[in-house]
Amino acid sequence: MKKVLILACAFMLVATMAFAAGPKTYQVTGPVLEIKGDVIVVEKGKDKWEVAKSAATKVTGDLKVGSKVTMEYTMTAVSVDVKDAKKADAKKKK
Repeated sequence: MKKVLILACAFMLVATMAFAAGPKTYQVTGPVLEIKGDVIVVEKGKDKWEVAKSAATKVTGDLKVGSKVTMEYTMTAVSVDVKDAKKADAKKKK
């Protein structure tokens, strides 16, 4: 019984830590095309990725145009505009 209780507590601890970690982290790797103020532009394939940089961004090494970098980033909502679902459904029925 004690083992079950210990395993349950350990599971709850791990689950709590997983949910407290915050938003999912993504990464992009490629050469730096441009550094402009608070934005770093990286080329991934044929696409150009613009990733914001703040004073809290940890930079290891000499960040400059042409350097190959791997950046970790999270997606953060800047604004959310909620549309009324009832109005949208009414328009579809017409």
